Amino acid sequence: MGAIYALLKRLEAVLAGTFLLLMVVLIFTGGVARMMGHPLNWTIDLSTAFFAWGAFLCADVAWRNDMLMSIDVLTARLPEKAARLLVYVNYAIITAFLIYVIYAGTWLSWVSRARAFQGIPNVSFSWVTASIVVGGLLLLLTTLIKVHAALREDGFFRASPPALR
Repeated sequence: MGAIYALLKRLEAVLAGTFLLLMVVLIFTGGVARMMGHPLNWTIDLSTAFFAWGAFLCADVAWRNDMLMSIDVLTARLPEKAARLLVYVNYAIITAFLIYVIYAGTWLSWVSRARAFQGIPNVSFSWVTASIVVGGLLLLLTTLIKVHAALREDGFFRASPPALR
């Protein structure tokens, strides 16, 4: 299972970087083409789709590597047990929000399946809204892994069962 997750992490990082790079290249290409008198309007539309996917994938990469912004003014002043409790409350709020995001994203993808993306024929808007679902699932997986690691660190999981007395 660890090898599959390592492959998923690597694939996610490569895709996130690729989507963001493609977004920049498309915007630049569209700008140059417009300056030369031959606008390519589809470049902005496609870069928007790449941005949606890249943003969610990058959010998960940042969350997994603890690179998201955090403010610890309150938790630094709390007793250790209260600070740990606040971490678990935070994880619970994040988990609940991500479950809602996955649900709402799934609904949005379903209802927008017949809608064309930016008027491009045969390209469903669901391809863009699916980034919400996939990103939410990846973020939820990362959050659950963080919860498991925190519980293990706090001693909720033992390597072996305690001896009977």
